[in-house]
Amino acid sequence: MARNKFDVDEELETSFSFQHLKRLLSYMRPYRKEIIVTVSLMFLANIASLMGPYLIKIAMDDKIPNKDIKGLSILAVIFLFTLVVTGVCMKLRIRSMSRIGQNVLKQMRLDLFTNLQRLPFSYYDNRPHGKILVRVVNYINSLSDLLSNGLINLITDSLSLFMAIGFMIAIDVKLTLISIVLIPVLLAWVLILKKAQRKAYQILSSKQSNMNAYIHESINGIKVTQSFAREEENLRIFREVCDNYRTSWLRAVRIQFLLWPSVEIISTLTVSLIYIAGIYYLASEVSIGILVAFVGYVWRFWNPILNIGNFYNSIITAMAYLERIFEAMDEKPLVTDLLGASEMETIKGDVEFRNITFAYEEDKPILKNINFKVKAGETIALVGPTGAGKTTIVNLLSRFYNIENGQVLIDGTNISNVKLQSLRKQMGVMLQDSFIFSGTIMDNIRYGKLDATDEEVINAAKIVRADDFISQLKEGYNTEVNERGTRLSVGQRQLISFARALLADPKILILDEATSSIDTKTEMLLQEGLDNLLKGRTSFIIAHRLSTIKNSSQIMFIDNGTILEHGTHDELIKLKGSYYKLYNSQFDIFNAV
Repeated sequence: MARNKFDVDEELETSFSFQHLKRLLSYMRPYRKEIIVTVSLMFLANIASLMGPYLIKIAMDDKIPNKDIKGLSILAVIFLFTLVVTGVCMKLRIRSMSRIGQNVLKQMRLDLFTNLQRLPFSYYDNRPHGKILVRVVNYINSLSDLLSNGLINLITDSLSLFMAIGFMIAIDVKLTLISIVLIPVLLAWVLILKKAQRKAYQILSSKQSNMNAYIHESINGIKVTQSFAREEENLRIFREVCDNYRTSWLRAVRIQFLLWPSVEIISTLTVSLIYIAGIYYLASEVSIGILVAFVGYVWRFWNPILNIGNFYNSIITAMAYLERIFEAMDEKPLVTDLLGASEMETIKGDVEFRNITFAYEEDKPILKNINFKVKAGETIALVGPTGAGKTTIVNLLSRFYNIENGQVLIDGTNISNVKLQSLRKQMGVMLQDSFIFSGTIMDNIRYGKLDATDEEVINAAKIVRADDFISQLKEGYNTEVNERGTRLSVGQRQLISFARALLADPKILILDEATSSIDTKTEMLLQEGLDNLLKGRTSFIIAHRLSTIKNSSQIMFIDNGTILEHGTHDELIKLKGSYYKLYNSQFDIFNAV
């Protein structure tokens, strides 16, 4: 049984390097001043915190034996002050780094989304949309703790570690050496865990991506699922996907949590060694106050190591997500503005295809030496069998693909030499599957021209006959529609798309099977609106329903990547060629029905 795309783990095209981490840090560059202030506050907090054990040493070795109540009270006030300073600094650090971290996540998400909007259709055709969505939402969210706490904690914990060592050396060098004797054991254990942990989180991110993809696919296909009573089979598949995710998560977390108890065990062993050495070997050199203070510093020495270990865990976890985030962010668009590209002048509508040969795959040409000219305001119909190259022609006109052989000219200008945005803003494309966004019908029509007034929206709807059904709805133009317009019929969605296109007033209009789902009655009502929609603009219509294109200025019959016939409807009927046969076959079917 063939495997579905959601069930196939993604292969990384690039391995992780610390360049990824460096790139992540570059997002924090605009907040350098705030980070420096935060680090300074944490430096102050560390000094205040590290004063505690030393104050205890003074109290136990000096103030308490001498019954110095005044001195002990002063130490207590100083100790309380250090606690207040530490607490205030921590509060300011959390507030500042949380804001910085969320700003960084926002910018990363914007950069990723911006690039996704520029990628070719093939990128989305080859990947389940859930696997793309998980990068924008889940993977970037997973970096939140690393950015808000991990990076700043690494700096402050490193400072705290060295400051603790400084205090320890100042108190007793021998006890300091005993405190660090087990560090090599910890480092060896970290190196052992490193590779296993990274691999485990790579697998986990793949399983999370698979689960997200299947959920997304299942929601989109819920009507088909229920129509074919496939709920039990889908539940079985989802249970399997969930089990794979759960197993991967448990394994990844099991490896991750091996570090924390290791640090705890080693730090406890270190404290035990200090007590043993202090009591049995250094009793004559070490006072009770020194021993208690030193143990306090030992905990302050190992706590940063534990935090650094947790940071290391966060980095290893983030590696798997960063790889996929930056992989999507670095995906290159197939079509971009050429160096020195100019703005497209206001389009009049003359179109020329000059010696166009095009292939999606090498040595498999879809179009073969296509040549034709269209005058501004003409309506050109493209007909022919499926796979003949009709959609490819309009895709090249919209410059969705780079043109390697030949030229497409608009008003005598090679469209390869103009900026994409300036070209596409003056063009309108309507597809067979008319996309309706969640919101009101008014908002959906206004999508074609965001500054349009309500009157302009309603007028556009009236021209294409969409007003006929909209006005019958309870809320009229303020009727809320779901994503993809599930509350509307296919024909109603296409009428809204027609109104949207008319409102945008494109100079060149492309209709790719845009009337295929409109019933005969609606088609008759729409024909007058279509004439108004096409009036004064160059239009390309791809249609299998030939009744909608009889009045076209020119009809081209495309087959096997070439233009076999072209002319008006009457001319092609008189020719009695391929178009004539196709038209008669539809006419016979219509009569039979």
